[in-house]
Amino acid sequence: MAIDTDRPPRLTRLTFHGPLSEGRADRLVERLAAAGPRTVLDIGCGWGEVMLRVLEAVPEASGVGVDLKGEDLERGRQSAAARGLGERVVFAEESATDTTRGPADVVLCLGASQALSSAEPPRTTIEALHALRRLVNPGGRVVLGEGFWQREPTAGELAAMWPDADAGEHLSLGDLVDAAIEAGFRPLWVETASVDEWEEFESGYRSDVEEWLAAHPGHALAAETRERVDSQRSSWLRGYRRVLGIAYLTLVPVA
Repeated sequence: MAIDTDRPPRLTRLTFHGPLSEGRADRLVERLAAAGPRTVLDIGCGWGEVMLRVLEAVPEASGVGVDLKGEDLERGRQSAAARGLGERVVFAEESATDTTRGPADVVLCLGASQALSSAEPPRTTIEALHALRRLVNPGGRVVLGEGFWQREPTAGELAAMWPDADAGEHLSLGDLVDAAIEAGFRPLWVETASVDEWEEFESGYRSDVEEWLAAHPGHALAAETRERVDSQRSSWLRGYRRVLGIAYLTLVPVA
């Protein structure tokens, strides 16, 4: 992927757009491939790294990734072409709300439940689960990557997070799994991102732009870029670190 070295780079050092390790991704893909899917749908796909790995593991499968960010989709297309998958995958720049792209044998929604619902959280998650139930074929698999509170955040932690952060906007892990069951799934696998995965992701999220800032302190975009990344880092370190978790739920629809 070509990078304009005179402008702040974006996410060039991330393999996955979330706290997901290579080991966990390998195990996840292995479990999905074992089900023998022929179709894969990736909601809010970004550059679709997990989807592409499933396609590599299952040569008979084809995939569709849906996202609104053209830059990420183009990165996905280039990655697919480099891996010989260009004829088996479509990266579509469109909304996933009420999408007609499904149903599929595997549906991925990794940190993108907001793409399926405009409701206020945590209703977003509940509505997304019902949408995912409609998008998966009988006997298929859904993988939902979703935030949850590891514990109730303090007032100080909430104040350090994103604007208008609220203790009610995420479910607990138990309530998240219960919501998946209520939506018509059984949880085949429940796992959560480790501290190491979070730190790898959070550092990787900013490391390329931090290096750029060190090399371009007087650039016209440096001040606003520095303010943005400093705010992001502070939100993590002072707000949601070890408070916000990410669950990876592998779900099977009830017949």
